Amino acid sequence: MSDRASDFRYSTGAAKVPWAAVGEHLNLDDIEAILRFLVQPQQGREADYEAAVVAARRAVADMFATGGPATKLSLDANVAAVEQRAREMLNCKYALFLANATAGFEIAYKFAALKPGDEVICPSITFISTILFPLSQGAKIVFADVDPRTVNMDPADVARKITDRTRMIVPVHIGGYPVDMDPIMDLAREHGIMVLEDAAHAFGAWYKGRAVGTLGHFGAYSMHEVKNITACGEGGLLVTDDDTYGPVLSLARYVGLDLSQQIPNWLYDVVCLPSEKGYAVPGNYSVTEIQAVVLLSQMQRLEQIIAKRREHAHYLNERLAEVEGILTPPSDTDEIKPTWHLYLLEIDPGVVGADVQALKAKLTEKGVTNIPHFAPLYKFQLLHQLGYDHDAIAASCPNTEEVFNHRFTHLPLYPLTFEQVEYMADAVIEAVEELKAGK
Repeated sequence: MSDRASDFRYSTGAAKVPWAAVGEHLNLDDIEAILRFLVQPQQGREADYEAAVVAARRAVADMFATGGPATKLSLDANVAAVEQRAREMLNCKYALFLANATAGFEIAYKFAALKPGDEVICPSITFISTILFPLSQGAKIVFADVDPRTVNMDPADVARKITDRTRMIVPVHIGGYPVDMDPIMDLAREHGIMVLEDAAHAFGAWYKGRAVGTLGHFGAYSMHEVKNITACGEGGLLVTDDDTYGPVLSLARYVGLDLSQQIPNWLYDVVCLPSEKGYAVPGNYSVTEIQAVVLLSQMQRLEQIIAKRREHAHYLNERLAEVEGILTPPSDTDEIKPTWHLYLLEIDPGVVGADVQALKAKLTEKGVTNIPHFAPLYKFQLLHQLGYDHDAIAASCPNTEEVFNHRFTHLPLYPLTFEQVEYMADAVIEAVEELKAGK
C-alpha cells in the first residue's frame, strides 16, 4: 500500500483496515484481455497465437506469485514522472499530463476568462477541437488565413484581424512544422493578448532554439494514437512558464481538489482557478498510470522516431523537387526543426494541368493514402448553426480556399519501410506526369 497522498477522497496509507484506491484489482483475466487486444493473431497462425497466450498467462501468473497488483491506477508517480520528463525535454517550468490536447486548450481558455463577444484568432485550417471551448462560451472565432507554403497561420493576416475585442491568438503548428512565432508574439505583446499554441502535432519541434509549444503563454500537445508518440491511445500535455497559472495546473486537471487544505471534518477543500477576470471553474481531465507508463517509454525514443520521419521526408523532398509543378515542404534548418508528423505535398495546378483533387484520386488508385489536414473550419455545419457566414469568411481567407481546394494534401511518413517511401515517391511522380499528359 502506497504512503503517497491520494488524489481521491480516500486515505490510501497503511492501516489495519485500509481503504484502497483501487476497488477491484486487475487480475489474470484482465491482463490476458489487454494482451489479446494489444497483440492480435496473424491470419493462419491462430493455433500458435493461442499457445503464446497460454505461455504469456503463465508468465504473468509467475509475476503475481512474486509481486502484487498495482495499488494506484490514476494520477500517481508515473504521471508525475511524465510531467518531470516533459519539463526536461521542453525546458519549461510547468507541465501537466491530461486526457487529451483538447483538455489542455480548455484549461488555457479558462485562464483567459473568455466571455461572450470576446474574439479568438485561430487559423482557418485546423482540427475542430482547437475552437470548441471558446464557441461554448459565446466567444467569436476570427479565422486567420494561412501561409500557402506551410498551411500554418499567416502572421500578416493575424495583424489585419486584431481588434480591441481580441483576447487570444491560437497558432497551430500543422503537421509539426513551426508557425513563424516571432511576429505572433510581437503582436501579442503590443496588444496585450494571450497566446495559446496548439502544438498537437509538434511535440519535439524547435523554433529558433526553443521548443515549439513553449513560446506562447500556454502550449498544448496531443499524444493521441495517430501522433508521433502516444499515451496508449489518448493523452495530452499542457505547458507554461507562467508563475500565476503554472502552480495551479493540477487543480485545473482534477476538479479543483486541494489536499493542502481542508474544510472542517473533511479531507480536502475544493477551489476555483485564478483567471484573467477573477475565477474560473475547474473540470476533470484525469489520466491513468498505464497511459503514463506507455508515454514515458515512448518519450525515450522520440528523437529516433523524428529522425526516421525526417529521413523519409528528406528523401521525398529530393525526389519530388526534381519534378516541375511539385512544391516540396521546407526542410530542417538550424533554426526550424519540425516533427514531420505529416508530409505536406503541394502542386502548382497551372503547371500540372489539374488540381490536387485529381492528384488525390490518382494517388488513391495507386494505393497511396493521402489526407489533407484539415478542412477549413468555417465549412462545417457547426459553424453555420452558430451563425457564421461561410461566404464572408471564405472571402477573407483566399489562400485557404486556394490551397485546400486546389493545391495540397498530406502524405504519411512513419512507420513505413524504405520500400514504401520509395513507392510513394514513384507514385506521386507518375501521377503528376500523367496529369501533365492529360491522362
